[in-house]
Amino acid sequence: AMEGTQISVRFLGEDGNVLGDSGILLPSTSTTNQLQLLANQLLDSTEDPVPIAFYTEDGTEIVDTIEKSVEKLDVEKTMTIVYQPQAVFRVSPVTRCSSSLPGHEQPVINALFSPDGKSLASGSGDTTVRIWDLNTELPLFTCKAHNNWVLVISWSPDASKIASADKDGKINIWDPLTGKQIGKTMAAHKQWITSLAWQPLHNDASCRLLASAGKDAVIRIWDTVTYSVVRCLNGHTASITSIRWGGEGLIYSGSQDRTVKVFRAADGTLCRNLTGHAHWINTLALNTDYALRTSCYDPKTGCEKPKSQQEAQAVAQKRYDEAKKISGGERLVSGSDDFTMFFWNPAESKASIARMTGHQQLVNQVMFSPDTRLIASASFDKSVKLWCGRTGKYISSLRGHVQAVYQVAWSADSRLLVSGSADSTLKVWEMKTKGLWFDLPGHGDEVFTVDWSPEGTKVVSGGKDKVLKIWRQ
Repeated sequence: AMEGTQISVRFLGEDGNVLGDSGILLPSTSTTNQLQLLANQLLDSTEDPVPIAFYTEDGTEIVDTIEKSVEKLDVEKTMTIVYQPQAVFRVSPVTRCSSSLPGHEQPVINALFSPDGKSLASGSGDTTVRIWDLNTELPLFTCKAHNNWVLVISWSPDASKIASADKDGKINIWDPLTGKQIGKTMAAHKQWITSLAWQPLHNDASCRLLASAGKDAVIRIWDTVTYSVVRCLNGHTASITSIRWGGEGLIYSGSQDRTVKVFRAADGTLCRNLTGHAHWINTLALNTDYALRTSCYDPKTGCEKPKSQQEAQAVAQKRYDEAKKISGGERLVSGSDDFTMFFWNPAESKASIARMTGHQQLVNQVMFSPDTRLIASASFDKSVKLWCGRTGKYISSLRGHVQAVYQVAWSADSRLLVSGSADSTLKVWEMKTKGLWFDLPGHGDEVFTVDWSPEGTKVVSGGKDKVLKIWRQ
């Protein structure tokens, strides 16, 4: 019995590639180390072995041995083990505050790195957008045109423009290189705007179209060259809290009317209505968000800028396709005031894949890891929870914050997660142990916004104390 039983195994790559023959006989007591050696031999990479993670077909990671990880071993059938070479580049954890940037006169509501990680913008209750120099960690530009709180900012995927929207429903576009407003203020929303989403770069390398939505329940698609509304997407009956522009030409929106709607961007058709939530929807996340956000800037190459728009479009398309392929398609998660999340396959069905329960308070933000395997959710119940990015199954809870968790951000290699909380701290969590890696105190009050730069070298945070902090290794 010590030997375990012989089982027949096939190693399947996420790209559909089968390693070796499809019926390799192994003892059920085989350890992950033995699987690593075998897979590296089959991959011909024994000279320079790559770390590989192994999963069962339902997404359970194989830890320790095969038999300890699988509930019911069927000796008759060939077992499929999904192998996944791990990201070779590694992001170092941030451990210290490298600078505190005063300047804003009211709380910082958003702080976001550019898609190439070379620039940083923030939006505040003081009606300004500010652009910061990351080399000197000093202020570069203060962008003034709004007359009310700047509620949301968004970088175009080619990093050439920043859109900002305010409590009056006005949208402005800024040039990050000069801090000057590009063109004129776009005013059509009658009430405040909660969310902005640019058309993905692989669909349009000139990044011309921008979607906006908010309290008036209408999604408007803008042409940022003519500053006019191209079309309106109607159907929601209450404030829209979150929109995402997916890579397949669909726009996803979550609303206080308790529905998620799926629109076709090209003609505004309402394709699907996703129901199930019992209260307001606060947040949406796509498993392709990271690939869409970083577009043509690949962190593995240090986010180099492609030479032409054509090349940029090709790189962005390839990175989007890869993200979609390894996860079986574009998936969506919605988080709500009803304490739950739903996992959707919106291109194919109006039925959810999973209802994700466990939070004891509202879910404020959800985010897929860049490699699409994990989902992190931030909640007012003081916890961050981790879920399987394939099935929506619960994995574990990250506990340590003593007040509401507002936002989370992943490192580019998906190994680390940072969270910002009303308790004035940031915490860095490590995925291998699912535990606290570093505690980052320093803010004088609630931390509203956190972002990890796409190439992985720095984290920014901001909040009620009006200060932006940059954290490094």
